[in-house]
Amino acid sequence: MKAELEVVLPDESPDMPPHPLADLAARAEALGYHRVYLPDHVLPPDSYGPDRYGGVYEPLVALSYIAARTSAIGLGTSVLVVPLRDPFVLAKQVATLDRLSGERFALGVGVGWDRAEFAALRSDFTDRGARTDEAIRLLRHLCHGEGPFEGRYYGYDTGVFEPRPLRRVPIVVGGMSDAALRRAARFGDEWQAVGVDPAGFAARLDRLRSLADRPVKPTVRIAHPGGDVAEAVERAHAFADAGAEAVAVWFSPADGFAERMAEFAEAVR
Repeated sequence: MKAELEVVLPDESPDMPPHPLADLAARAEALGYHRVYLPDHVLPPDSYGPDRYGGVYEPLVALSYIAARTSAIGLGTSVLVVPLRDPFVLAKQVATLDRLSGERFALGVGVGWDRAEFAALRSDFTDRGARTDEAIRLLRHLCHGEGPFEGRYYGYDTGVFEPRPLRRVPIVVGGMSDAALRRAARFGDEWQAVGVDPAGFAARLDRLRSLADRPVKPTVRIAHPGGDVAEAVERAHAFADAGAEAVAVWFSPADGFAERMAEFAEAVR
């Protein structure tokens, strides 16, 4: 397949210890997957599980552990709910993780969708998009800029930010809305679609290209919960034909994950 293969690790069960996540990442690396992702939820209103919520383990901490157990595979978040994070701390975590991993980290960003989760953290749901955009601008400034930063939500006058990344850490913008596409066009190095068929993906990709004045790598996230691998392979090829340069697959549930991941990797090529 002409698209890169990526995998979303099964981080949706509080009963699953963290060690198998690293084992699965190492297995994905051996199978030739390009990147592994972890999801993110800070305080969801309902129980974690494969039907709705993922992100039991804090993704940046967990990815640092996975980085130590792997050597080449890319690491990413799909996606981190940026407006629920302190952007200064997030920038420090991103820079540190990219250094620790040997420049393998990609920050997948989203604005969040669950109003109840924002209420639980006493975070404003209505301005989450604007805060996300400014947080990305601040992160880029801290990592690559000079001098103070003054925004509507965040700013500083003095301070030293270290360690700086040795490269531009890729930002993967997730989402299907026009706001998400504008965010990807303005800030993103990659765009990750979700919950769409290949025809819808192609239409949204055309919209992204109309908004962007530079290349933004188009990618997609799909689910293969079991059953006929041929159907999942056909879907992956269809997305690649529609323009996806990477296809990330979520092989939920955790039981049998490694086997389905290996079966898919062998069949899709």
